[in-house]
Amino acid sequence: MRRKTVRLLFLAWALVSTGWLANSYRTRGVDPVLLHGSVDADENLLLQPRAPGAPSGLVFICGSGVAAEAYVPMLRPVANAGFPVVIIKLPLRFAPLDSNKDEALQRVRRAIAAYGEVQRWVVSGHSLGGALAARLAHDAPGLPAALVLVGTTHPKQQDLSGLRFPVTKVYASNDGVARMADVMRNKPLLPPQTRWIEVTGGNHSQFGHYGHQLLDGDATVSREAQQAIVTQALLDALKPS
Repeated sequence: MRRKTVRLLFLAWALVSTGWLANSYRTRGVDPVLLHGSVDADENLLLQPRAPGAPSGLVFICGSGVAAEAYVPMLRPVANAGFPVVIIKLPLRFAPLDSNKDEALQRVRRAIAAYGEVQRWVVSGHSLGGALAARLAHDAPGLPAALVLVGTTHPKQQDLSGLRFPVTKVYASNDGVARMADVMRNKPLLPPQTRWIEVTGGNHSQFGHYGHQLLDGDATVSREAQQAIVTQALLDALKPS
């Protein structure tokens, strides 16, 4: 009887935990107007620029568990500035296996190949998406023209210190997932020309429009203000001086 009770309690805990986790990653607060004109495909979400023909474009890789739509408020201004934006969806949403991560990088390559008129690609990503962007820059350094890492402790395994193109690292002081101490610990793996941008009071979850992520800190700055910093960093990378 006791063993059956323990099993039932464990099952109840698992169901509650799964439900809470699913809800925390649920996209919220995205104005449907921002999705007008977007092209939703199996592998990506494309935000078309108002006036096509820009020489630069942005590939942005989703964080683990986060839907592409959750990044639209932060990335729509980039498209409105004239740059095509391709938001890469992770296989199985979380890309739990190495094969899923490999497939995500193949999706990046396919998206770039499909948009042949763009000559210069900035590659970016949030959290696991940032880790994958760093891996792409390591494995194919001739592919990105610039790299923008958002809310991630990566690179951790790859040494990117020899990269010659512009690199930007955006991190948040209250991020409980990609903690600032871990970000700084891996600083030697990035090139000396890296531009470091701290979002004072920002946390991990506010880099997208979704719920409060497990282990994350509390933000003391608005989501809009935090994302505006990332938007500007991306625009700076797309329009190098």
